[in-house]
Formats: sequence, C-alpha cells, structure tokens
Amino acid sequence: MDLNTMIQAMAKDAKQSARLLRVAKRAEKDAALAFMAERILSNKEEIIRINTKDITLAREKGLNPAMIDRLTLDEKTISSMIHGLQEVAALPDPIGEVTGMWKRPNGLQVGQIRIPLGVIGFIYESRPNVTVDAAALCLKSGNAVLLKGGSEAIHSNLILNEIVSEALKKANLPEKSIQVIPFKEHEAVGILLSMDEYVDIIIPRGGEGLISFVAENSKIPVLKHFKGVCHVYVDEFADLQMAREICFNAKVQRPGVCNAMETMLVHKNVASSFLPGMIEDFTSAGVEIRACENTLRLIPNLILAKDSDWPAEYLDLILTVKIVEDMDEAMDHIERYGSHHTESIVTNDYGRSKEFLEKVDASVVLINASTRFNDGFELGLGAEIGINTSKLHAYGPMSLKELTTTKFIVYGSGQVRT
Repeated sequence: MDLNTMIQAMAKDAKQSARLLRVAKRAEKDAALAFMAERILSNKEEIIRINTKDITLAREKGLNPAMIDRLTLDEKTISSMIHGLQEVAALPDPIGEVTGMWKRPNGLQVGQIRIPLGVIGFIYESRPNVTVDAAALCLKSGNAVLLKGGSEAIHSNLILNEIVSEALKKANLPEKSIQVIPFKEHEAVGILLSMDEYVDIIIPRGGEGLISFVAENSKIPVLKHFKGVCHVYVDEFADLQMAREICFNAKVQRPGVCNAMETMLVHKNVASSFLPGMIEDFTSAGVEIRACENTLRLIPNLILAKDSDWPAEYLDLILTVKIVEDMDEAMDHIERYGSHHTESIVTNDYGRSKEFLEKVDASVVLINASTRFNDGFELGLGAEIGINTSKLHAYGPMSLKELTTTKFIVYGSGQVRT
C-alpha cells in the first residue's frame, strides 16, 4: 500500500469517526480525557525514555537548543500535559450551546447552535506535548483530528498516540477520531493537504517555511499559526523597574516559543535611564543584542541591526532593540514588522495604553504585562491548539469555542413561504 492510499484510509476513518463524535456526550469525552491523564502518569518513565531517543537524534542532526527545548518531555512538561487534560475536562462542553434564538413575525423560531468543525488536519513541528493538547481540545469540541507532527518527534508522538487510542477505546469512543500520521516523509504533508473530500480545515503550527508551504499548497481552508514577531514598547511614562522585569521575562523566560519578545522598542526620553541596566540584564543572561544606530550611540559595544533583523523570528536568545521618537513611531514599526501575534506596551499613562489597545493590530495586545501571557492556559481558556494570526474564523488562541462553528436551527408549526 503506497503512502497516498494509507493517508487516505486514515482520512476516511477520521471522517466516519467525526460523525459519531459530534453526538458524543460530555461524560464520555471527559472520561476519555481522564483516562488519558491516568495513562500518561502511569507511563511517565516510558514516555521520557522514548522522548530521549528523539532528543538524541535531534542533537546528532544539529538542531539548535531552542528546538531541543521544545522537543523535550520531562517531569515538568508531562505534569503540564496532565494538568491540561484535567483543565479541558473541567471546561463546559461547547457543543450544543444555543448562541441565540429569536422569533420571526410568521411565528418561526430561529436560532443558532454550536457544532464541531468536523475533521481537522493539524500540522506542527517539535513539541510532542502539543499532540496531547490538540487531542484533548479536538475531542472535547467533538472534532476528529489527523495529527502530522515533525519527523524529529516521531517516536514521542507515536507513544502518545497509543495512550490516546487506549483512552478512547476505554471510553467507548471511536479510536480513529484521533490519529497521528506515522510517516516521516515530507510528502505526507502534501498528501494530507489534498484530502479535501475528508478534511474540513487545516491548522499549521510551526516555522515560517511550514506555514507558507501549507498556505500555498492546501486544497483545504487554512487557519494560520504564523510566526511570532512580538514587540514590547517601553513608553516614556513607564515604570522602568516594571519594564525591566517585563522585558526580561518576555525574552529570557523561554526564548524558543512564539510569544517570546523579538524586538524591544524604547521611547527616546527614557532610553538613557532604561537601556544601560536593561542591556546588562540581557547580556548577563546570554542574550545577543542587535541594535539601531541610536542605541549604539548610547551603548557602543552592540551589534548593528540589519534590515533583515526587524522582521525576524529568532526563537533564540537574540533581541533587536530600537529607540523611537514617540508611540506613533513604535506603532508604525509594529505595523510594518509585526506578525499579528502579540504586542505589549509598558506605560502608566491611561490615554497611551487605551490608544495602543485600539490601534495595534494583533491577536493579543497587553498593557504592563509580558508577551508570554498569549497562551491558552494563561488566559484561562485551557489548552490551545495554536494561535491564529489570520482573522478567519478566529483570531488569537484557539481553544474549545474556536474549534467550533454554528449552524442555524428553525422551529416551525407548518409555515410555508409565500
């Protein structure tokens, strides 16, 4: 059996499973999530052992430390996965929610009800923990899912898929509603993108190259989890100690993720009092600074930023720094180079913060907080399948409700149209 035939068979199974899953009861779905959490806990050592195989191969291939970090499943990551499953189980079931109901003059009762999207094709890189997050969210929202992880995480994804399948079977739900595509070949992605007869939507999550390939080659609608070129703007009315803590956290706490800060913008009136200490904090943490000419006049021993640095998503301990004339220049810079992911302002001026919220176009805009909070868990949504940086049909972290749509329902009593 060739690769195309095998993936088509998986897609057919997913389509059939989606029909059963969309009418599954909350108790059944929550039971499956509980079984997943139990099995992950009881198989923790085996998961870590198999994940080590992926990490070893990744190091042999020369993957950078940020990629290794995202690939790693350790005690902390596994605890987070289990907590995520429990959080999703505790969330209300969105399926069947009536989002509106109204009466027409002819007596028809018209409403809308929340339903699953159907079959989701989820394509992602590294991060095997995302396999479990995606499985949990798709299950709870009544969607079947085909998971195509990166080849670097194949062993980890396959053992997690075994655990998920066992949990579905134990909860009397269709085992084929969640499937990891078990092939390393790059052509598997292209084949999945052609399965519009069976797959309703594609969600890619990864680097710029992956997103561009999916968007250009998919016959299926795509929700883009595009790159995160995230900015923090330090305003002239900022609490500078607060700004130092926010900026340090946004860059250093976990640099290899999409909501890490890639560019820091600083108002010229606070540059001389803010930047020397802030740069010292960064360099002590191993951050390489690429700065504008005005910053270099203030702190000469930095690297001059190139034009290609401003739109870059480094996912590493590299940061671009720019001194701006005012907030308008900061917002213009964000408009030009941002990726509609996450933007933050640090200021104690209410008018400035309100203007920044209104004018900056990003899926999440923050005031006096780290960009690292653009995350489903941190925003109280439970897990997320990704952060959609396109505006259809959702914008920002995609949790349960974002994995649903609505259909119209009409109650009549014999009405006919005249």
